Amino acid sequence: MGERYNIHSQLEHLQSKYIGTGHADTTKYEWLTNQHRDSLASYMGHYDILNYFAIAENESKARVRFNLMERMLQPCGPPPEKLED
Repeated sequence: MGERYNIHSQLEHLQSKYIGTGHADTTKYEWLTNQHRDSLASYMGHYDILNYFAIAENESKARVRFNLMERMLQPCGPPPEKLED
């Protein structure tokens, strides 16, 4: 029983420290948005991937970086409407 509590408290600590790990009240939309933003940030942080995208899209690296930043605003589209109970 003590081991289970320890694992649970470690998970809560991680969830409070890092937004992307989610928590019990995280919606599917929030989870997907975090995943997409993490991916986009990774693409921007890796120079070779950014070069690959620029060549594939026939755009400058600055334009590709700008487009990736723009996609970070709403990577999964507008949030769903919340249901009133």
